[in-house]
Order: sequence, then structure tokens, then C-alpha cells
Amino acid sequence: MGKAVKITASAHYVPERIVTNNDLSQIMETSDKWIQAHTGIRTRHFAIDENTSDMCVKVAEKTLKEADLTSSELDLIIVATITPDSLTPSTAARVQQKIGANKAFSFDISAACAGFIFALSTAEKFIRNGNYKRALVIAAETNSKMMDFKDRTSAVFFGDGAGGVIIEGTENSEDEMFIAENLKTQADAEVIHSGQIPPLSRIDAENYPRLDAFYQNGHAVFDFVNAVIPRHIQNLLKDNSLVPQDLDLVIPHQANLRLIEKIAVQLQLPLKRFATNIETNGNTSSAGIPISLDEVLKQGQKKKLVLLTGFGAGLAYGSILLDISKFKYTGK
Repeated sequence: MGKAVKITASAHYVPERIVTNNDLSQIMETSDKWIQAHTGIRTRHFAIDENTSDMCVKVAEKTLKEADLTSSELDLIIVATITPDSLTPSTAARVQQKIGANKAFSFDISAACAGFIFALSTAEKFIRNGNYKRALVIAAETNSKMMDFKDRTSAVFFGDGAGGVIIEGTENSEDEMFIAENLKTQADAEVIHSGQIPPLSRIDAENYPRLDAFYQNGHAVFDFVNAVIPRHIQNLLKDNSLVPQDLDLVIPHQANLRLIEKIAVQLQLPLKRFATNIETNGNTSSAGIPISLDEVLKQGQKKKLVLLTGFGAGLAYGSILLDISKFKYTGK
């Protein structure tokens, strides 16, 4: 029988620079009124002279302090990101080097806005089999560096940030926090894409690597989420003899406040049962869920049944059902 798995620490970080809707209206044709009406976003944070691995390191240091661990006690580091420092080495390897986690192995996961769900699920399997004891799972995005600021339909949504957790294996079955999960990909490479790299068209001394900015078909994303995600959540709950009303809290991908409101209506849940930070952080892609999770865990409220649900490019989506009532915040 495998180990029980629990979350032992959490943390998040957002850059100091706050960018308002009015700030964006100075560089593109938009307004605070339009952005708030269509997205619910008031502000977001942009990383200046700071890359994805830098934000990851801040989260790593906070979680290690909270868990009273040294970096050498980590066995695994996974970073979920679609805005890495580089294609290679992985951002996780850069984080490992920067924090001195000399006994760990590390890699990145790319599942867009569902990245934290996929990364947490992957780490949980490594820990549960008993071969590894502790994993650091971080989702971090420097979305600002991938934006086309002439594309007002996308650029107004996004912000930068990072969040993560440390998970551990334990012999005590009563410590188990992971209840169920369901991960899916509805393959479609055109609805959302970023960083596409074209192949060579000829061998030429002028060839140089180039990639494209972030793009999304907002209407197609909205339709996909409305049609698929509520049913996905309901099916996961049904498979575990639960209904939406059993949930104490839903921590969704922070895509768009209006979209979260639609999901709440379809699940017949009040919006107050949804944790949101998009109003002040914008859409931080994969980082939005762990940022919210950390905020919830630090509130000290003993929520029991919590659903994490993410969806994004790929089209990748997934949910994890947690019992967070057993989380012990040390206050460090």
C-alpha cells in the first residue's frame, strides 16, 4: 500500500509593480470601465527585471521556511509554466540550482492554465509510491513578457505571479489530503497558443530563432469552458458520491471573473464559495490556483472539501479534490 500524501507548506509571490487598467489604457485602446465590465480585473502585477525562476525561488524559500526544511531535504521539484526562462535548461533546474537543492531531481510541466493541477497530480504519484519523501510543486508565470500589447483582447487579462506547495508522504492514513482527481486534454492547438517556433524554410546565414506572442480566441475559450468544465466537475463529484453543494470551496483557474460567475451558476453554488484573486492579480495562468490555495490555507479557516480546477491551452483541463482541514499552518 502506498503512502498517504499531505500538503505541509504553501506560499505565493507577486511582483511589486502594480499595473492598473488606466495604465494599460495609456498604451492601447481600452478603458478601466471596459476591462472591469468584461473581466472583473482592476489591477495586475508585472515582473520588471525579474524572470520566472526568480519568482519561483521566492516561493521555494517561503515554503521551506514554513515547513522548517532545508533545500537538501527536497527529493523532487516540479515547475508548471508556459513562460519559462528558457526552453532548456528547465526552469525547475534553475530553481534547484539557485536554492541549492542538491539531492533533488527537477523538471518542468507545460499544461498552460491547468499546469498546477497537472504538476500537483504528478508529484503526488511520485510521493505516494514511497520512493521519494518530499516534493516542491510551483506554478509560476511571467505572462507580461509574452504579451502583444497591441492585442487588447488578450493583454488586458494577464498578470505575473507564482505559488506553490510542499507535499510529503506519511505512514498515517489519517493525514491523507488527496481524495480524487480527473485530468483531461481536448486536443486543439489553435484556440490558445504562445511561443510557436516555425521550422526552417531554407538554410541561410540570416536564420535566427523567433517565436510568437501569446494569442487566444476569447469567444472559443468562453464557449469551451461553459460547455465542458461544469460537466467535468459534476462528473468527478458524482464518481465520488458527491454533489457540488458538498464542496466547502472551489479554487478555480483565475481566467475571468465573469467566467467564474458562469461556472458558479451552472453548479448552483453561490459565488462566495469560489476563491478569487483575479480582481487584483489578473489572470496569472497556472499560478492563479496555488496563489488562491495559499491565501485560503493562511486564513486559518478549517475548510474541508476543496476542489481545485484548472483549464487552458491544449485544451488541457483537470480537477483535484482535497481535504485541507488537516493542514497545519505554523505561522512561520
